[in-house]
Amino acid sequence: MSDGLEDIYGSSATLTFVDTAEDEDGMMLGAATQDSQFELEQGFTIPSQSDHLTGATLTDDDSSQATQISFQDEEEICMYNLPPHACRYCGIHDTSSVAQCIACRKWFCNGKGSTSGSHLINHLVRSQHKELALHRDGALGDTQLECYQCGSKNIFVLGFIPAKADSIVVVLCRLPCANQATLKNVNWQAEDWRPLIQDRQLLNWLVTIPSERDQLRARQISAAQINLLEDIWKENPDATPDDLDRPGIDCELERVMLRYEDAYQYRRVFHPLVQAEADYDKKSKEALTQSVGQVRWDIALNKKVLAFFHLPKFHDGNIKLMIGDELKLKHYQTLDGSEWSSVGQVVKIPDNHNDEFVLEMRSMDHDTVPADKRINFICEFVWNSTSFDRMYRALDRLESSERCVSQYIYHKLMGHEVDDILFKVQLPKRYTAPGLPDLNHSQVNAVKTVLQKPLSLIQGPPGTGKTVTSATLVYHLVKQTNGQVLVCAPSNIAVDQLAEKIHRTGLKVVRLCAKGRETVESPVAFLSLHNQLKALHGAAELHKLMQLKDEIGELSYVDEKRFRALKNAKERELLSQADVICCTCVTAADKRLKQMEFRCVLVDESTQATEPEVMVPVVTGVRQLVLVGDHCQLGPVIMCKKAGNSGLSQSLFERLVILGNRPIRLQVQYRMHPALSAFPSNVFYEGSLQNGKYLGERQLNGIDWHWPSTDCPMLFWNCNGQEELSSSGTSYLNRTEAVNVEKLTTRFLNAGFLPEQIGIITPYEGQRAYIVQFMQSQGSLHTKLYLDIEVANVDAFQGREKDIIIVTCVRSNENAGIGFLNDPRRLNVALTRAKYGLIVVGNARVLSRQLLWNHLLTTFKEKNVLVEGPLNNLKVSPINLPKPKPLTNENNPGARFMSTAMYTMKEMMIGPYEKERVHVRDLVGIQDPQGMLYNQDFSSGLPMPVHMFMPPPPPNDLSPYGVSPAAFPVVTDARRTVGQRRSATRKARSSKNNNMSQNSNFEVGFFAASQEPGAHVSSISSQPFSQGTDGGWAVSQNDQCPSWSGAAGASDMGMTQQLEAQMENLFLSQDNAMGRD
Repeated sequence: MSDGLEDIYGSSATLTFVDTAEDEDGMMLGAATQDSQFELEQGFTIPSQSDHLTGATLTDDDSSQATQISFQDEEEICMYNLPPHACRYCGIHDTSSVAQCIACRKWFCNGKGSTSGSHLINHLVRSQHKELALHRDGALGDTQLECYQCGSKNIFVLGFIPAKADSIVVVLCRLPCANQATLKNVNWQAEDWRPLIQDRQLLNWLVTIPSERDQLRARQISAAQINLLEDIWKENPDATPDDLDRPGIDCELERVMLRYEDAYQYRRVFHPLVQAEADYDKKSKEALTQSVGQVRWDIALNKKVLAFFHLPKFHDGNIKLMIGDELKLKHYQTLDGSEWSSVGQVVKIPDNHNDEFVLEMRSMDHDTVPADKRINFICEFVWNSTSFDRMYRALDRLESSERCVSQYIYHKLMGHEVDDILFKVQLPKRYTAPGLPDLNHSQVNAVKTVLQKPLSLIQGPPGTGKTVTSATLVYHLVKQTNGQVLVCAPSNIAVDQLAEKIHRTGLKVVRLCAKGRETVESPVAFLSLHNQLKALHGAAELHKLMQLKDEIGELSYVDEKRFRALKNAKERELLSQADVICCTCVTAADKRLKQMEFRCVLVDESTQATEPEVMVPVVTGVRQLVLVGDHCQLGPVIMCKKAGNSGLSQSLFERLVILGNRPIRLQVQYRMHPALSAFPSNVFYEGSLQNGKYLGERQLNGIDWHWPSTDCPMLFWNCNGQEELSSSGTSYLNRTEAVNVEKLTTRFLNAGFLPEQIGIITPYEGQRAYIVQFMQSQGSLHTKLYLDIEVANVDAFQGREKDIIIVTCVRSNENAGIGFLNDPRRLNVALTRAKYGLIVVGNARVLSRQLLWNHLLTTFKEKNVLVEGPLNNLKVSPINLPKPKPLTNENNPGARFMSTAMYTMKEMMIGPYEKERVHVRDLVGIQDPQGMLYNQDFSSGLPMPVHMFMPPPPPNDLSPYGVSPAAFPVVTDARRTVGQRRSATRKARSSKNNNMSQNSNFEVGFFAASQEPGAHVSSISSQPFSQGTDGGWAVSQNDQCPSWSGAAGASDMGMTQQLEAQMENLFLSQDNAMGRD
């Protein structure tokens, strides 16, 4: 698109169009068509599919009368006796400034007020409505807003093209009509297409934007109030903004805590959060009922009936469905008008090759399939509460049962200060497990350390062999304990990957899956319990009954009873003989495991699970717990915003890290080219990642592609396309970036890459869908090549890799934010999927406004790989970027990218000194390097990552307050009642206060380990973004974080005053950052 056209239409708020018949000299053709005020000096028409260019033309008198706004006084608009067309949010009722939502018949204005979008767009997005009607007395009358070609009325896909020869505006949908416009009418140019919604408002010439004075006089309503009002309307459509002030209308959930007094308090906090998420999930899925039209039926190889159909809302991004979910198909077109319905399980979801859903129907014969092909079906989502019910039971069991976890793990989960303990075990001479690759030094250290500890955290940065390490660890746990190990993860994919690796070691592995997923294809289907049952020797009677049931569909009462008894007995036998049982976290509460206890539990991808979800496998009797994950990558997905903001979105792994439990980090990455790993290592992992692959092993051979810098296979392609709302209204797309992604993809395919080697990552579903459609319709190569290229969001790519990764950022605006791109964990995942090369496509000027993105763009620019221009002539961009500022986290300076907004530094600092130290007597501790660090034995000479917050422990003969441990109660019963615990706490605090008054030299600070005994550690770092020198750790992670001094000769009084001043400054800076007075 030319610069002239962009100037004319790019940021237009008002447009007028010239009638060529009146412009005889042609002087006005090609001139700017913008004006500061919308006066409609030239008449024009919006043709629709309904009237076919028969709509009325506006006159000057009509338009001027419609746009006149008079102000009687400066008082607020009266909120009573408003006309029916008044905005339901703010009360503005000028007929030219409002439009009606056809779905709910409510009126809204085109003003933003104090929100980021107009009230009209806010309503459409939050209610997921998409069709509008203009007021008949407005500037354009009751013109229908629909696509001229196909009749689509979805306002989020509609745009306009000014016709050259006529004084009309042609409204067309984005896809497919706008892209085909040039072929159908020579007067329509597809590159001139502009959306009707810009900057989250309808164009001013379509629905007038109220004046600033008018908006100030109207009712003021915030975005939070709009969200709440929309929720109320779902129950009471006649509610008004005045109802927001009713007591109890918006009950806040209790926020999660860093420490809990006992399991009773823990359950009291988390149970309502799980309930809120369950209620939201149920309401959302029950609201997904929609007509799917005709259904195609077929018979599968297993004789099950299959249903094939389309779900329009899925393609809009409004539905999140996974394999294994249940849907109900129904219709009322029976002879007597009664309902016909049948429930099925999703066995296939749409992809690049097919856009149909496939349901495997439950208990349905081919003879009962509706034969009439003209029947139109309705699809309903069948909500399943099993996952939430099991979380409730896990919380209840943690509170009531003394056997569900060990005493040590219980107190650790509650956040209590507990003396470290280590198992006395015989460590293996060789750590590499049979059938698995050799371990590197950090992996060996992880396995060795975990085998000796009752609670361990393993942090696996991208490409560091986390799955191999976990499988090796499970192998040694089985050999060491001679018992069973329960291996869990929040997703089935992660469980399958780990089960396959563990199986390679020769252990007996059983993959337990939900009964509803037994028919779903899996790479480890041969390990599943139901398939092992079929292959079990010595079960002839059971196999005969199974065959008979498959053939005739059912058994007699006697045979069915015998079948269930035999099946349950053989399942218990297989499970009891297994060395390792693998399942998802919620499946750990399956009734088939009800009578089993597991002393060793490993939870993979634990940072992607909520705390209650992790508790399901934890309360199975665990004595040794291993949590594997990476809190610098994606966390749990929470649908209920209220529950997420209250802390349900934080994982147990992350909370334990904040409490001072140092994770064991895997440090050698085998995925990325060394140049690609530098930025994630320095920014997210304190420069600690080492490269297991050298430059020569990550060079592309036989490929006709050249990077701007030969030693740096990455680039940022700067482009200035504007973001647009997608067809769902809840997501975004960027057509300019999509075009550039197609050009890059075609160039890579022509260079010799296979489609399977290329991955395209985007944060937004709207962009993903648009890229898939655009490449198939506009790509210059065969469609099959584009179909095999994976285009997915960041979540789908976590844990996976491709040779070449293209990231499209989408967001490009002047005033709004950058949404998902603000999340540093998503950026970390997106940047660490590529093995050989990485290309980021985005608007550098807009992205550089965000601190972390500014650091990334500066890195690209310093390497001369921030480019712009056409693909065949890319030049280094001359853009001037803001000077990068230090990366810090106001809430937790010691961990820049952990989502710890629910805790302040005061809470993290005060906690350990307000709780009594718990002495656990059931195990005897021994020393190891990590224990030496914890006990301030600096002679170990081990570096300590400064991103960890470690509270200073007391000397061996003193409590944290300089008094004898005898002053504190010794916990012998992990399940004391709430009253007993509170009484003990009060006594301990009283004792502590008395002793603290006698000891004026009490010191508080952050714990830091020195390379040499007695070395003095600097209290404040002055280079917050420098790379580390001690053992690869960055020694200056933050500039606000005071450190614990180990200097033996330092003045007690001087050091105390210095630390007190530092802590006071730290707390004051946090109070200011959080807006406290």
